[in-house]
Amino acid sequence: MMKAATKMILALSLSGALFSGIANAANWQDQLSSAANALGQNANGSGTSATGTQGGASLASLAGLLNGGNKSLSANSMSNAAGVLQYCMKNNIVDNNVSSVKDQLLGKLGLADSLKQKQSTDYNQGLMGLLNTGNNQQVNLKSLGDSEMGKKVKTKACDLVLKQGQKFIS
Repeated sequence: MMKAATKMILALSLSGALFSGIANAANWQDQLSSAANALGQNANGSGTSATGTQGGASLASLAGLLNGGNKSLSANSMSNAAGVLQYCMKNNIVDNNVSSVKDQLLGKLGLADSLKQKQSTDYNQGLMGLLNTGNNQQVNLKSLGDSEMGKKVKTKACDLVLKQGQKFIS
């Protein structure tokens, strides 16, 4: 009888830990979704309001993206990554070997032809500064503005996408 009770308590403990892990993952996804939605809002102001928002995104949501790990700012497709790299080059966000990586990516993806580029939704979204991060999440790099925090998020996103592209072509 004691062994059965011990097994039951152990099973309940394990299932509780499992559900807790799932809840934490869902909570992280909710936070990322909230941050991405805040970033996606179109902002007309560039100053900080009394609520701490800057360029349409709260400082907390920007900091959340910086602390969200690499996946929160990585492209979910290489065609989107190529477009984002073009956006990063055009806006002088990164100084690394972006042009070469972008060109190699386009070649490997069969998107070297401008007609094919126009047909790729992911690529065109990247050109507009829309980073598709998976799970229907999107970070609008353009809407981050020129605040110090916004610049940090843009730079981190461009660096991470560049590293993704380098891994893909190697």
